[in-house]
Amino acid sequence: MTNYYVGIDGGGTSCRARIRNELGQLIGEGKSGSANILLGVELAMDSIISAIEEAVEQGGLSKSTFENMHVGLALAGAEQKSAWKAFMAQPHPFASITLNTDAYGACIGAHNGDDGAIMISGTGSCGIFIRGNEQFVVGGREFPISDQGSGAVMGLRLIQQVLLAHDGIRTMTPLATFVLNHFDNCIDSIVEWSKTAKPRDYGQFSPQIFQFAQQGDELAISLLKQTAEDIEMFLVALNKRGATRIALMGGIAERIKDWLSPPVQSWIVEPHSDAIEGAIMFAGKAEHNLYTLDQE
Repeated sequence: MTNYYVGIDGGGTSCRARIRNELGQLIGEGKSGSANILLGVELAMDSIISAIEEAVEQGGLSKSTFENMHVGLALAGAEQKSAWKAFMAQPHPFASITLNTDAYGACIGAHNGDDGAIMISGTGSCGIFIRGNEQFVVGGREFPISDQGSGAVMGLRLIQQVLLAHDGIRTMTPLATFVLNHFDNCIDSIVEWSKTAKPRDYGQFSPQIFQFAQQGDELAISLLKQTAEDIEMFLVALNKRGATRIALMGGIAERIKDWLSPPVQSWIVEPHSDAIEGAIMFAGKAEHNLYTLDQE
């Protein structure tokens, strides 16, 4: 009987699966919809199974191999104990499942299972340091109350500054003009949009912020400086916990390094691999579960 080890990286937008055999050889990969367990544990399980089914098909396996699969789950929302328990209480067709956060999987993957830290900054942000059996987390409590240094918070600040520029309080820069044009120069449209805007909607402006900063735009530069300060704040907090090797991960973090101070840059290392590989590393190892079902 051949055992298979499956890594899952699941967030609010997508769920990615990767299957390896006992020798570590790649069997197949798949992708499906949202697997953030805070958006529904049944939805997350459906997405996970769909992604694995696609990977199984790609690898020429059959669904009968599910019972030989040890699945490591690096999922957004797993930090909430009630959601973790609700997910783990569901029936599943696999040999075993091990559930921890997407940040945990990313950290395990980044340092190839060794001690180390990561700072994730994409649409959201979170820092995590793993040392032995301990993990320390900074930030990551979701937009808008947390996620400093993320694309979402950067976009929110941009919108706020654009409104001030429209009112003549801040300078109307090319970046501010670009954003106003995006909304057809209608402030009411911005206000209406903001009522339902999600983190990814605010984060959509981050590429333009980097682009206009390269062109010397005053507003863009100030936003990147603030974002760098936010990320540095988390990096310093991780370092105070003992982290001296920190991998930057995510679209914002990977582009912000040059904006960080030289002492902080000295802690930055390249990630070894991704969150899916991290999840494969802890697949079948119950000690990597964030909680236990009998925990009160």
